Amino acid sequence: MMLTKTGYTVPKELMDRTSIDPKSIDEKFTINTPTGNFFYDPWEIKPEFKNTIWNEILETLPYPKGEARLLVLDSGKNYFGHADIDDRWHLNICGTYSFLVDLDTNMLHKTDNDMTWYLMDAGRLHSAANFGDKPRVQLVVRKLLNRSTKDLVSIQITPTKKSFDTRYRFDQTLSPWLNRASKNGDIDNFQITSNGVQLDLAVDRINELLEVCGTEFLTTILGTC
Repeated sequence: MMLTKTGYTVPKELMDRTSIDPKSIDEKFTINTPTGNFFYDPWEIKPEFKNTIWNEILETLPYPKGEARLLVLDSGKNYFGHADIDDRWHLNICGTYSFLVDLDTNMLHKTDNDMTWYLMDAGRLHSAANFGDKPRVQLVVRKLLNRSTKDLVSIQITPTKKSFDTRYRFDQTLSPWLNRASKNGDIDNFQITSNGVQLDLAVDRINELLEVCGTEFLTTILGTC
């Protein structure tokens, strides 16, 4: 199942106090800031949002949190199909006839304004679509990545050739695999570089990674950790 309903909700009195003009914010508007490593260390609320409704709503999710963003999807729009290394919590703020789309199973998950946090398995190929006449706004929070205690080697992954769809190809092939490997504790110190990504990988997963990379991506072993 791509989308799982959690037991955590936002009180109606808080949701009723939300007032947002989707046209007044960027498509991806971050309300917190990193305290250390982007993917592994908890983020903290930005000073300008510390005493606002958004901080109160964010605190209804009782976990260490990664980047938290208000995402706006305009009427009649959708995202390219992709996967992510990190799972996400979703809270729908407003919108009608909008859906998260599981491209692995061709299933639509309606994003209702039900004041409930949902956990999304972002390792599945997915998209989002807004079929309504109003913008959809969601508060989306990255789940922090797991650390690893295994024997690791440092690896760099780069495209064999750069093209307009390099990011799309990476998300179609490597991101689902990286998501599962991270959940299994086989990856540490994942980071995005100027020409690809770098990570520490469990030794016994190297051959599998090489197979996933195929001819589109080059894997370079930088050394043991």
